[in-house]
Amino acid sequence: MENKAMNQYVETTENSLVHTYNRFPVVLDRGEGVYLYDTEGKKYLDFAAGIAVSGLGYGNPEFNGALKAQIDQLIHSSNLYYNTTCGKAAEALKEVSGMDRVFFTNSGTEAIEGALKAARKYAWKKGTGRYEFIAMENSFHGRSMGALSVTEHEAYRTPFEPLIPGVSFARFNDLDSVRELVTEKTCAIILEPLQGEGGINTASEEFMKGIRELCDKEGILMICDEIQCGMGRTGSMFAWQSYGTKPDIMAMAKAIGSGVPVGAFAMTEEVAKYSLEPGDHGTTYGGNPLACAAVAKTIEIFRREKITDHVQEVGAYLTLRLKELVETCDGALEQRGKGLIQGLKVRRPAGEICAAALKEGLLVISARSDVIRLVPPLIVKKEHVDELMEKLKKVL
Repeated sequence: MENKAMNQYVETTENSLVHTYNRFPVVLDRGEGVYLYDTEGKKYLDFAAGIAVSGLGYGNPEFNGALKAQIDQLIHSSNLYYNTTCGKAAEALKEVSGMDRVFFTNSGTEAIEGALKAARKYAWKKGTGRYEFIAMENSFHGRSMGALSVTEHEAYRTPFEPLIPGVSFARFNDLDSVRELVTEKTCAIILEPLQGEGGINTASEEFMKGIRELCDKEGILMICDEIQCGMGRTGSMFAWQSYGTKPDIMAMAKAIGSGVPVGAFAMTEEVAKYSLEPGDHGTTYGGNPLACAAVAKTIEIFRREKITDHVQEVGAYLTLRLKELVETCDGALEQRGKGLIQGLKVRRPAGEICAAALKEGLLVISARSDVIRLVPPLIVKKEHVDELMEKLKKVL
């Protein structure tokens, strides 16, 4: 597609849609491995992965084959009936997460909604009278009314207030600030072990363990949002596993389906026993056979290929190269994150750098206004990290 034709396509598309996304001026057409191609045939090194979604990269024949086979077998049946792939996917998630019960949703935002409702119902069924939540500053949990209520970002929240009451915000990695907010009405504490949208901020071990101890002491539930940082991205299947702690409820999505829209929230048996019952929560498409086939096959490939070991190795190399860049480039100020969810704090507006990177054939995204977010497919190799650095140096 020539430039004129592409521009016309973009303009026509924008005129047909409600303008809710600030899209880059590129029309993507296909993918292969860790590369994407636009309609003009230009090649892009992908360090965005559809916002940390495409863990297997693009064109994986085994994954694609599993989806094609499932399409021929059964795509949808609704949750009025059992289906074989839903059970298989749930068992796989239980095994890699250590949680006991799984509820499938269509997205991460829906997973957060379910997690919040499960916590409220647990408190109600226990007769504690608790209903309040403590969330974190710089958090991001989604854009529905419930998820926005525990998201600390004024630009997202203000137009839709008043939101759900009973939410307060503590300082991330400051345990004392969490303790100060606990009351007899506190139902749950929700946090991301590694904040993505909020700037690539990693929870300290002291903070994670302190939250767990505080919850146990006060009879509060701990909810971990692993939607972006989970599913192998930090070098553990789920980020909380590297801290030696375990949440009562966990939300996940993005990479669990390798690009197929699917999310889930999981809980311990104790929470499940005193929580959601038939009629409390539901979804027409959640747990559908096609999405669950994607989850089951993703986990199968991740485990067989020992993806977490690979992420640890390549992630350590990415960390090293980013720190070298900070030492040698005035435009790079700080390396953040771990594994293959990393951030580079920059001197110029992050949006400008993302746009300049696009011209160099590199896809990266921002996290807040001053951090470049690097969340490539988990199959990325060291040679791709070297290619990334060459392109970043040009734009910085």
